[in-house]
Amino acid sequence: MRDAVIVDAVRTPVAKGKPTGAYAAVHPVTLHAHVLRALAERAQITPYGTEDLIDDVISGTVGQVGEQTGNVARLSALAAGFAESVPGVTVDRQCGSSQQALTFAAQGVISGGYDVVIASGVESMSRIPIGSAAVRDGERADVGGPLLAERYPGGLIPQGVAAELIARKWGLSRTRLDEFAMQSHHRAAAAWRDGHFESQITRITGLATDLTTDETIRPDTSMAALAGLRPAFREEVWEQRFGAIDWKVTAGNSSPVNDGAAALLVTTSEVARRHGWHPRARIHTAVATGDDPIMMLTGIIPATAKVLARAGLSLADIDAFEVNEAFSSVVLAWLAETGADPAKVNVDGGAIAIGHPLGASGARLATGLLGVLERTGGRYGLQTMCEAGGTANATIIERLD
Repeated sequence: MRDAVIVDAVRTPVAKGKPTGAYAAVHPVTLHAHVLRALAERAQITPYGTEDLIDDVISGTVGQVGEQTGNVARLSALAAGFAESVPGVTVDRQCGSSQQALTFAAQGVISGGYDVVIASGVESMSRIPIGSAAVRDGERADVGGPLLAERYPGGLIPQGVAAELIARKWGLSRTRLDEFAMQSHHRAAAAWRDGHFESQITRITGLATDLTTDETIRPDTSMAALAGLRPAFREEVWEQRFGAIDWKVTAGNSSPVNDGAAALLVTTSEVARRHGWHPRARIHTAVATGDDPIMMLTGIIPATAKVLARAGLSLADIDAFEVNEAFSSVVLAWLAETGADPAKVNVDGGAIAIGHPLGASGARLATGLLGVLERTGGRYGLQTMCEAGGTANATIIERLD
């Protein structure tokens, strides 16, 4: 019986996805190639320029347009110096793209299709702004078409508006949203201060600004500062459609736009022994599910139930959770529905502070979750990711001694 294990995981510090961000001058293929090379070197897959040990590179990228098109996974593998025989494939499950890449990698090695595979992700939101792929001739394209509009009159909505609807449905106050955001910043700042991220990080040097920590963490964030921010998604058209909304989702209690990359090396226990690798965790169970595409971001609730049932585990068995902080309201609604212990959720901060480089975020969460389990001695970790269109991924990993 073949299994799927994680040998190693690495990520870049996450940069601001703006023209002033640390990676704004870095091509996304270069950014991605950096983590691929770092991962290969850490596993001592050298000389990787002539080594065809890697069966595939499966990568997540959301904005597959401009510099991030043309199969970023393959181009990045070549840029990293991997043998020309190493293929690559780029997947898009929106924000869950690299978490889905990890699932595909696990399925591939368990089935025997692969022996060694890299699951990774990259997003350069400074160079490919969010929504770029949906623009045609300078205007936003109709990405759904008439049949989808027939099923969902009025069409789908922006994620920020969905976050507002979630806050309304679960009765989440502006104060509660801001408190959660402040906690994320404080936890992430403490994690950097205490060295929790150091073993996960590969830094890119030689830039105008050499980034040493995640660039969007604000250690001094206060409730007063967060309270001064205006709602980011208020438009009359949404109240005409959904009724009165007490607008409370702001830039402060939402994830920022970011640049970053992350990668994990996946194989089987047997292959790992053959190469002298020490597996750090087993990919225990991985699922994907769909939910209401209007509320959109609530898929993590049924995804969590589904992955636990598939794994034969209960919520009490999970020692650490990584729930992507697209918006405070998403995680708070998930907490309310699941009853999970908040002290086990995003203990080193989340995307509101660390950042959300879309296609890289699933791999970044897995890298962080692995670190938390190893630091605390926990056995099982669960990560879940809300995604545009109402889908969600959920994955359980098991730490190995």
